[in-house]
Amino acid sequence: MTRLFVSLVLAFGFSGLFGSAPNIVIVISDDMGYSDLGCYGGEIDTPRLDQLADRGLRFSNFYVNNMCWPTRASLLTGLYPKMALLDGSSKGGIRANARILPEMLRKAGYRSYMAGKWHLSDPAQPHGPSAPHKRGFDRSYSTYHGTSDFFAPVDLNLNGEDRDYEWQDNPNFYYTDAITDYSLKFLDEHRSSAQTRDRPFFLYVAYNAAHWPLHAKPEDIAAYKGRFSKGWDALRRERHERMKDLGVVNADWELSPRNPEVPAWKDEPHKDWMERRMEVYAAQVTCMDRNIGRIDDYLKAHGLRENTIVIYQQDNGGCQVEYPPTRKGSWTRSHTTDGNKTPMTPGNLPEIMPGPQSSWQSYGYGWANLSNTPFRLYKQHDHEGGTRSPLIVSWPDAIGKKRWGGLREERIHVMDMMPTLLEAAGLSVAKEGGSFDLEGQSFLSVIEGDSGGWEPQEALFWQHNKGRAARVGDWKLVAVGKGPWELYHLSEDGTELNDLAKRMPEKVKELEKAWEAWNKRTDLSGK
Repeated sequence: MTRLFVSLVLAFGFSGLFGSAPNIVIVISDDMGYSDLGCYGGEIDTPRLDQLADRGLRFSNFYVNNMCWPTRASLLTGLYPKMALLDGSSKGGIRANARILPEMLRKAGYRSYMAGKWHLSDPAQPHGPSAPHKRGFDRSYSTYHGTSDFFAPVDLNLNGEDRDYEWQDNPNFYYTDAITDYSLKFLDEHRSSAQTRDRPFFLYVAYNAAHWPLHAKPEDIAAYKGRFSKGWDALRRERHERMKDLGVVNADWELSPRNPEVPAWKDEPHKDWMERRMEVYAAQVTCMDRNIGRIDDYLKAHGLRENTIVIYQQDNGGCQVEYPPTRKGSWTRSHTTDGNKTPMTPGNLPEIMPGPQSSWQSYGYGWANLSNTPFRLYKQHDHEGGTRSPLIVSWPDAIGKKRWGGLREERIHVMDMMPTLLEAAGLSVAKEGGSFDLEGQSFLSVIEGDSGGWEPQEALFWQHNKGRAARVGDWKLVAVGKGPWELYHLSEDGTELNDLAKRMPEKVKELEKAWEAWNKRTDLSGK
């Protein structure tokens, strides 16, 4: 494949561009599994995302990276994460010579805005060179940490300026709502200014839902009372059947087994607490869905929906981690923000029901198994459960009603997003020195329905945290941490249950050699 270069020039002048360039809205959610959405088989209420899929396309073979910031780095740079970030971590920040999407869209006259979780720079440097308002976003309302208190985020800021006062003494503050409030505020400002109203916009909406802690509004939690009483075993089987009916997984793939350390639901000793954990998680998702609907309603009300590309994706698979009471960080407090300074009690403690700000819990292995149905493993891993995400693309003008609701099986990677959107914006490619090649490739032709000559990248690679993997064609080599390589043929065994490594050592060596070459090429530490 001929790589795209990140140095770009306009395909045509601004005067012709403003009348045709689409607006762009990217919505990314946090730590959700492949099957959580209704339109991907889940029992969680997501009517607005389901409607978005009905006016667009769903993709069933979309890959991300196995944790939050690596996926966000690839999304915004078109690069593998090790190449995008200065020291290979979120605190290092995006490299100065790794251009990012809003900077490039500026060349086409776009104004760019973001609201939500950034996680691509050091939280201790709100005005640092990698802060969003220093990397192409004209306005940013954000948090820098990887996780946030939904009722009182510690690092809330507007273009780097502290905004903690917004939740202080405000019992109605909820971060998911605030992200949407500012998204709409930015669009209002864009439309009301004579300098910007005729220019296209890029809006990046990075919800913290449904990342831990399990914080949700009481009324949203109450709506799910009893919804998960069947437990993870029965619900996984039911989800799998719906997924097969919807076509979002191959009907021949077997359901992966429950985590061996998780008891069968009938043997679970804390059923009430376990149900409440999933109820709060689902409440977070539904609140986010409702807020996505607010953005969609705004686009419709102002005649913007038809020529706006709206993209929904997740950053990695469901998060399995069981957090103990000792797990604390700079993003937590010792007490809540109420007048009585109620003590906050961190940790997954069965005697404390999650949901209010006084708790700080996650939903654990059993429910992460449900979220990642039918795949194996979770966030932090490069098995399919950690790296498969839904992808919904709605663009009514380009997709056309006859193709609305369609399901696409093309293999797409999150780093393909940037070149796709640059092409949609009318930018062409020119080779100039001093910048990285884009590792991703445009799939605009797939969105527009003319994919006859389009081919996926032959090889994709991963390496982060507890995972390392190579996918070449339908073959996948994957390992947990420094453990032995496993080998799967994904078209036949998409849930990675039949390890062929011992039977096919030469194929393992072939793929391992390709992975090692990639790992060496993309290791820019010290550079």
